[in-house]
Amino acid sequence: MGRSLLFCVVQLPLAVLATAVLTTIASLAGLVRSGAVQALSRVWSGLLLRLFRVDVLTQGREHMPRGPAVYAANHGSSLDILVVLAHLPADVRIIYKKSLSLVPLLGWSIATGGHIPIDRSNPFRARRSLQKAAERIRGGTSVLVFPEGTRSPDGAVRHFKRGSFSLALEAGVPVVPVSLVGVKALVPRGLTSLRPGRITLRVHPAIVVSGRSKDDAEALAEETRLVVAAGCEREQKA
Repeated sequence: MGRSLLFCVVQLPLAVLATAVLTTIASLAGLVRSGAVQALSRVWSGLLLRLFRVDVLTQGREHMPRGPAVYAANHGSSLDILVVLAHLPADVRIIYKKSLSLVPLLGWSIATGGHIPIDRSNPFRARRSLQKAAERIRGGTSVLVFPEGTRSPDGAVRHFKRGSFSLALEAGVPVVPVSLVGVKALVPRGLTSLRPGRITLRVHPAIVVSGRSKDDAEALAEETRLVVAAGCEREQKA
């Protein structure tokens, strides 16, 4: 059976079934305790990765900061969120577009799980959303961002947008670069081209923001991008 046929006939239906069941449970559990949604999200992500026969090697656990941080990762495929939710050794919330909250089951579980919505419908609402997100981070919540904003078509680490780094500067928390290596090789043309194999999740030393100006977001974004890109290149050459 070809890979795309295997995915469409076996893996995709099972993934949809697992998602429907676990997001329903998570949505109900989140009404009581958001931490339960995080635990179920890790189970769901790990289950799908095993179903897709994707192994993840995590490196750099020793670099994890003790307090809240902004974790910034490259974005090469639709597997990235699964990889991070299942294997990043930190309790994080994802910053997501507010409109996703309206998606049945998945959106509801995201909303009840304490993830942080950003309303980009107008500049004022976007700014208010970022201020609320900064308050959450200062209160002890770590967040995960994909600063490229969209998936890289060829796996190269693209320009990092400054918004996530303005958030780190406003909250006064470190930025932790994360390299997701080998994802594009397993998913070269979307999920229907999925191949089994290994992905490396590499956590780099945190970049401290204390002493930096709030106007330093662009430079911080580029500094983080260079670390993430170098981590991907080293792993690919090894």
